[in-house]
Amino acid sequence: MKPMNSFMPTVQESLQLSVVIPIYNEEKNIFNLYDRLTGVMQTLGEPYEFIFVNDGSRDNSLALIKTLSQRDEKVRFINFSRNFGHQIAVSAGLDHTRGKAIVIIDADLQDPPELIIDLYKKMQEGFEVVYARRRKRVGESYLKLLTAKWFYRILANITSVEIPVDTGDFRIMSDKIVQVLRNMPERNKFLRGQISWAGFKQIFVEYDRAERAEGETGYTYRKMIRFALDGITSFSDFPLKVATMSGFVVSGIAFLVMLYALYSRFVSHDTVPGWTSTILSVLFLGGIQLISIGIIGEYISRISNNVRGRPLYIISDTNVETKPDTMPQHAQVF
Repeated sequence: MKPMNSFMPTVQESLQLSVVIPIYNEEKNIFNLYDRLTGVMQTLGEPYEFIFVNDGSRDNSLALIKTLSQRDEKVRFINFSRNFGHQIAVSAGLDHTRGKAIVIIDADLQDPPELIIDLYKKMQEGFEVVYARRRKRVGESYLKLLTAKWFYRILANITSVEIPVDTGDFRIMSDKIVQVLRNMPERNKFLRGQISWAGFKQIFVEYDRAERAEGETGYTYRKMIRFALDGITSFSDFPLKVATMSGFVVSGIAFLVMLYALYSRFVSHDTVPGWTSTILSVLFLGGIQLISIGIIGEYISRISNNVRGRPLYIISDTNVETKPDTMPQHAQVF
C-alpha cells in the first residue's frame, strides 16, 4: 500500500519549512507538541509541513498522528515496520522533506519549539546550519550529565571534524545540507557528526533544556553507549591507533622483562622458579589482545553493515508521496 500525500502545494518550491519529528512511545506529548509547533509556524508566517516518523512505537502514538493528519493537511507521517532507531527515524524524515529549511526536533518537549523562531531568524543571516547548544539540562541525573559532558569533549579531541559540544539533533538547516545527508546512507548514523563534516557556515543559539514533559525516555544507557560508539567509530580511527600503540607498549614491556629474566638467570643467579609471573604475563597479554580484537571488530562490524545492501528502513504505512523514481535507494515502502 502506497497512499499518496493529501497535501501538495500548488508550487512545491513555495514550501519554506519542514519539521522532522521522530516518535517513539510519545502519546502523552504529541498533541501538546503539535499545538506549540503550530503556534510557532503561525508566528513565522511561512508555508510549512510536519513530518512525524513513528519508529515502531508500542503505544497509541501512531493513531494520534493519523488523527492529526486527518485534521491538518500539513501533517505527514511515516510509519516504520519496526523500531529502527532514533537516528534512522530522523534520516527517513529528511529523505522526504520538501522545505527550503528543515528543523529536527524531538517530541519530548525538552527542546522548546519556540526556539525555532530564533533559529530561523539566525539562519536568515546567511548560515546553512543553526544548532541549539545547551546551557543547562534540567531534570537529568548527575551520571547522565557527567557522561554526556565527557563524551562530547572526548569526541571533540579525537576526531578531525569539529563536532560542537553540548548539542543534540535540535537544529535548523538548509535543504543544501539535507541533500548532502541523503547521499550518506550509512547504517550507523551519527547525524550531528555528518552535518559538521558537511561544512558550510554553521553557528549556534544557546538555550536551557527543560525537563521531559511526559512519559519516559527511550534512550537507555545501553542505547547511549551504542550511540557513543557509532559517533566515535564513524568519525575517528583513534581507537585503532590506541590498539596499535598498546601492542608496541606491551611488546616493549615484554622485551624488558625478557632482558631482566636473562640477567637474573645468567648474571645475578637470583631466580625463583614459579608460575605467578607466567600467569600474570599471559593474562596481561591476553587482555590487551582481546581489547584490540574487540576494537577492530567494531569497525569490521560497521563495514559489514554497510556492504550488505539491506534497506536502511522499511515504511509500512505513510501519507507521504512515494513515487519509485523519487524514493531513496536505501528505503523500502509497502
